[in-house]
Amino acid sequence: MLSNYRQIFAAPGSLAFSATGFLSRLPTSMVGIGIVTMLSQLRGSYAVAGAVSAVMALAAAAIGPQISRLVDRHGQRRVALPATAVTTVSTVALLLCARAGAPDWTLFVCAIGMGTTPSTGALVRARWAHLYGSDAARLHTAYALESVVDEIIFIVGPILSIGLATSLFPEAGVLLAGIFLAIGVLLFTAQRGTEPPVHPATHESGGSAIRSAGLRVLVLTFIATGAIFGAVEVVTVAYAQAQGHKGAASLVLAVYALGSGLAGTVFGTLRPRGPAARRFQLGIGVMALSMLPLVLAARWCTGPVGLLAVGAALFLSGLSIAPTVITTMGLVARLVPAAQLTEGMSWITTGLALGVAGGSSAAGWLVDAAGAAAGYQVPLAAAVFGVLVALAGGRRLRMAGAEPAPVEAGTAAPSSEPARP
Repeated sequence: MLSNYRQIFAAPGSLAFSATGFLSRLPTSMVGIGIVTMLSQLRGSYAVAGAVSAVMALAAAAIGPQISRLVDRHGQRRVALPATAVTTVSTVALLLCARAGAPDWTLFVCAIGMGTTPSTGALVRARWAHLYGSDAARLHTAYALESVVDEIIFIVGPILSIGLATSLFPEAGVLLAGIFLAIGVLLFTAQRGTEPPVHPATHESGGSAIRSAGLRVLVLTFIATGAIFGAVEVVTVAYAQAQGHKGAASLVLAVYALGSGLAGTVFGTLRPRGPAARRFQLGIGVMALSMLPLVLAARWCTGPVGLLAVGAALFLSGLSIAPTVITTMGLVARLVPAAQLTEGMSWITTGLALGVAGGSSAAGWLVDAAGAAAGYQVPLAAAVFGVLVALAGGRRLRMAGAEPAPVEAGTAAPSSEPARP
């Protein structure tokens, strides 16, 4: 199994950009929860804390694809460095305003500025596509690796952010996230040898990547997927508190990510056959079916047994996440031109962010209205919606993904399909 992963690091510079990419996107899982933890302590208001965090997420969802579009046109280093500088300045301003007791509106202004963070996960995957665009097997493994890294990030990041903010000082989690981002992007962009080439003429003539009908299907489906993630997080915390073990929520959610990470690790060593669009639909379908045991476990079990049952159900549900994400990124590489790959992948991240915001809000409302156990109906409903979108848009995915995306002469098209003998 490990030999598959060793092979992808045979290319010079691959380990360096993957490692620095991990550092640069670790803040993804630290900043939002860090803001909530910081402001709830300094301002004594979860409403303000949650609103500031939500504004930052929405700003990132709106600005992120535009930054990625500039990356495709002008190059990763030329765009990521100034974008990170704006984010860093905004982060420092937020910390100072929070500490100084500045008016609440200043916090929202800073949060908007923090939305300029470059989508470093898309930047890393674009480099893998540049390296292995003509080797579908290795590209599949590389995408699997990055999906596993994402799961590690979402396990480690919140623990670091919350732990530092509660044990040292309230701003510690956000401060460390800002340091990780600045250093990580500096080191990542210093890896010039693996930076993908730019195609300004192709990009300008093709318009935005979101014009692809197939990409719009993926984004809409991932809005539903993000709603699952956001709702599960909120409801699990509420459910653990209702069982008298609120602290166990982090462990239960870690099991959720663990299931996804293990599945992604194994999936990366396989050579899946058949159309990628069909595998995508299957992944979304399995994700929806896996919500049923979760709803039943929360409804029928209570106390420690209930937490164990919910944890087991989430582990099973997590098994479908990484393989679906890996397949999705492969589809994006087929649906958009190579000159717009970074933007295309950023739209997937945008869909997730919008879904997380909506799912967490809807779940919080239902928990308050009907109880924690009932809250798991929100991710179930989101999953059903995702299945309907994936099925309705299947023809667009199959038609658009039937042939490699158009690329510049001399550049291999990234593929999500395994190499044929």
